[in-house]
Amino acid sequence: MSATSPNFPPATIEAFLRSCAGEWMALRSRFAPTDAAEAGDGDEWHTSERGELVVSFLEPRDAASVGGLSVGPKGEPARQLLFGADGQLQAGDQGGRWILWPDGSLELVLNHGAGELRERMWFNKPNLRLRSTIEQRADGSLGRASFSSEIRRVSRPAA
Repeated sequence: MSATSPNFPPATIEAFLRSCAGEWMALRSRFAPTDAAEAGDGDEWHTSERGELVVSFLEPRDAASVGGLSVGPKGEPARQLLFGADGQLQAGDQGGRWILWPDGSLELVLNHGAGELRERMWFNKPNLRLRSTIEQRADGSLGRASFSSEIRRVSRPAA
């Protein structure tokens, strides 16, 4: 997919999900709220980690589905996210919903106990994907947050 493609950014959920397929190098920064009593003198409130993520597109099973994603760290078991045509989302035993916004970003909302986990993904370029995640606890407080930048591994054609 080229940066000048008329199909970028993806305008449909199926196109968005298909655009996610590939091997990604990821840098994730995680943040956890702390109160003054928990705060130390260091950087306990955040961590950063690098990793490799493998994402595969799952074809729709029937007319009620728009497809899905198989997602996991390279060399580890993958998790399946299944997207319903009605905006419903199934991620293992967690249910939720998805919304493809007019700005080209995809928002996932998963029920997380009595709270919820919100993730938003968008492509800055065809091979650069950004993600932000926020956990909101049942009492409305912030549980954790993260931001990831992911670069797709691409193969160069043989000369």
